[in-house]
Amino acid sequence: MSSKKATVKDYISMKVKPVFDQLIARIVIEKPDDVYAWSINWLQKQQKGSQLLQVVNHDLSEEEEEEEELVLEIKQHQKQQTRSAVSAEVYGEYNKKEDFKPRYIQKSEGQIERIKKRILNSFMFQALDEKDLNIVLGAMEEKKFQVGDFVIKQGDDGNELYVIDEGRLECYKRFAGLQEEKLLKTYIPGESFGELALLYNAPRAATIKAIENVTTFALDRETFNNIVKFSAIKKREQMEEILSKIELLQSMDNYERVQLCDVLREEKHQAGKTIITEGEIGDRIYLIIEGELEAYSNKLNEKVYDYKPGDYFGELALLKNSPRQATVIAKTNVTLLYCDFNSFKRLMGPLEQVLQRNMERYEHYLQQ
Repeated sequence: MSSKKATVKDYISMKVKPVFDQLIARIVIEKPDDVYAWSINWLQKQQKGSQLLQVVNHDLSEEEEEEEELVLEIKQHQKQQTRSAVSAEVYGEYNKKEDFKPRYIQKSEGQIERIKKRILNSFMFQALDEKDLNIVLGAMEEKKFQVGDFVIKQGDDGNELYVIDEGRLECYKRFAGLQEEKLLKTYIPGESFGELALLYNAPRAATIKAIENVTTFALDRETFNNIVKFSAIKKREQMEEILSKIELLQSMDNYERVQLCDVLREEKHQAGKTIITEGEIGDRIYLIIEGELEAYSNKLNEKVYDYKPGDYFGELALLKNSPRQATVIAKTNVTLLYCDFNSFKRLMGPLEQVLQRNMERYEHYLQQ
């Protein structure tokens, strides 16, 4: 009898609870009027997505599997998690924020300003209102690491996320079937890491090692869960949906898109605003979310291009290592996402590698 009970308990923990945890979290975020109909539709989409993922995984090459494994592993942990339930957070602390008592760590004015400057570079904190932002600033703790220190290790439980103030770190991932770890990227000041374990209640997905003396600001799990988590999940999903519609990014895999989400910034401009000027040195690539823009050539003295949502511009300055080729002006009010060239190249490699996948569009530019 006890064996049967244990089996049922394991089945609920492994199979049932993760699905309902995710469903409850999505319901709280979306707040549908018809909860029953919305839930049925959501579950059907998850089932189709799982079936499609199995087909895609079957056809992936060995190289593609390595690139996809990090994101897929996180999602698998999300489905199979046996840790504290998201539902507890949703119906407990999340719905009773007034009961949450965030930690407060005394800091100097200079430290607070440095932390604020750093965390506002991360998409996770950009949607916070002033009150929640101040709670996060108060809860942040300065932590220092020496060269060679492991800040987090793959497979460990994660209780904090880190924002880098000074120094560099390297991110390594151990893939199934490989004896050696693979270097994924180098983190620099202003970037954050460690949030995936908190967002998805999963073990650490990679190992982060200091290659210089490092100063970070750490945010605890409890403050993250109560103040940041749900807005961060929604923000990431919105960004990924937007990026999936941008032509330039169609050939990027899921892992590349997730990485790009973390460095993209949003800005809004009124109609008539000049975004880039012909002849100036450019250091940003722009993605158009809303609105229309026009490109003018002073050399030709005419309009050369109309931009609409889903288009992008500014990439030729990097591709050809030359000044801006045209002046781009907002025709209507616009919402743009932008990424500096250094971040783009560091995350995705040289832009040319991405553009080679879209060579038909660029062939006439390269011949000029």
